[in-house]
Amino acid sequence: MTDTVDGNEPETPEYKLLPHRDFYLISGIHFPEEVDEIQNWEVRDSDIFIITYPKSGTIWMQQIMTLIEAKGDVTATTNQLNSKRIPWIELSGSKKEFVSAPSPRIRVTHLHYKFIPLGLKQRKGKVIYVTRNPKDVLVSYFHFHMYATMLETPKDFNSFFEKFMEGKVFGSCWFDHIKAWYSQRDRMNFLYITYEDMIQDLRSVVDRICVFLGRDLTAQQKAHVVEHSTFRNMRRNPSANYRNVSASLLDHNKGVFMRKGTIGDWKNYFTVGQNERFARVFKEKMRDLPLTFVWDISDIVE
Repeated sequence: MTDTVDGNEPETPEYKLLPHRDFYLISGIHFPEEVDEIQNWEVRDSDIFIITYPKSGTIWMQQIMTLIEAKGDVTATTNQLNSKRIPWIELSGSKKEFVSAPSPRIRVTHLHYKFIPLGLKQRKGKVIYVTRNPKDVLVSYFHFHMYATMLETPKDFNSFFEKFMEGKVFGSCWFDHIKAWYSQRDRMNFLYITYEDMIQDLRSVVDRICVFLGRDLTAQQKAHVVEHSTFRNMRRNPSANYRNVSASLLDHNKGVFMRKGTIGDWKNYFTVGQNERFARVFKEKMRDLPLTFVWDISDIVE
């Protein structure tokens, strides 16, 4: 992702939001013609696609899926980054590796429904859609923008709040993303999971995933999956916490990828006015979707 000029140190490229078909990509990382080609990728029945809006539990699900496939063997998560084990389909050059990879191919994406391989709409492969309450997504995404060099550094939280509400971020509008995927769920082999489910009862989520994928793990193997997918253990695992990601993408002096891993942090950032405005927009945008969210950790603690 960097270029060497005249033998000098690599220069960090200038990344910018790249609008494409009413969806924001990132220049230098995504190329519109390659993203458009994804719909023509041939899907195998054994393929698994993890779908998320940014900052909704993506790395967490990559960790869980790696461990399920390894039947709880943690050594499977220590030799390379989650993002290498379960790559992004929208990154430039990803098609070649996808075509030649052995089954089961497990991939992840932040893309909108309209870009996905057509085979998924014919119930080939499987989709695991992970979502998170959007107020916490907004706060987590704000912090990520503060140290991710491929994203614009916000002036402050208030300015980022506006950009998020307008959908002027990579991934575009959170509401459009979840509405598009969830409303088309019956066309796919589709499993819906929330970040809050994972915090409340991770073992139950692992059980659901195993049933959905037809993976036969023993109780002990599932226990190992859960143990090595906790926030505490992932935060200490360099392959899971992104500490080894290049400084050309993440400035580790300005933040950490795995920050809090809780529910309700938005209360520390939203003003009363912002919360009221968000509630109005949420009610309007989500009125046709029968979905509820957990907004605070106290709502699930007995």
